[in-house]
Amino acid sequence: MKDSVKAEVRQILTDYLEQKNHRKTPERFAILDTVYSLNRRFSIQDLSDELEKSNFAVSRATIYNAINLFMKLRLVICHRLNDGTLYEACHSNENHCLQICSICGSVVELNVSDIADAIEGIRLKRFRKERFSLYLYGTCSSCQARITRRKKKEQNIKQNI
Repeated sequence: MKDSVKAEVRQILTDYLEQKNHRKTPERFAILDTVYSLNRRFSIQDLSDELEKSNFAVSRATIYNAINLFMKLRLVICHRLNDGTLYEACHSNENHCLQICSICGSVVELNVSDIADAIEGIRLKRFRKERFSLYLYGTCSSCQARITRRKKKEQNIKQNI
């Protein structure tokens, strides 16, 4: 992630902590820096492992509390997927369209400007849109090919009987 984005999110966190008279702990900033260094979706365990690699051991409670704070500040987004909950740094990309295979669980981020334009054009009463997440569930091409091969194999076995 770009250093300018990291500096900006650190400043957002600093401003919030100062405004609320909370402590600016090194753990919070280490977790934030790690989140913005990963450049991928991650689980709490992934984050904990990365922090340990950096010789910065932090309790799971501290990680969960920091992640919840980052979600409140809209610096992190939470995805509840088939294989568990994953988080992602989202400061520079607030809208998310994900394509999820319901068989193997693979996740691909889509950049579909038509969807963003359509959602932007929607007029909602007494509600201000800020961002959106869209999850498209289906079967990826690899799983489709595997299913097709299995069906052909079963048909060949039945024809030989």
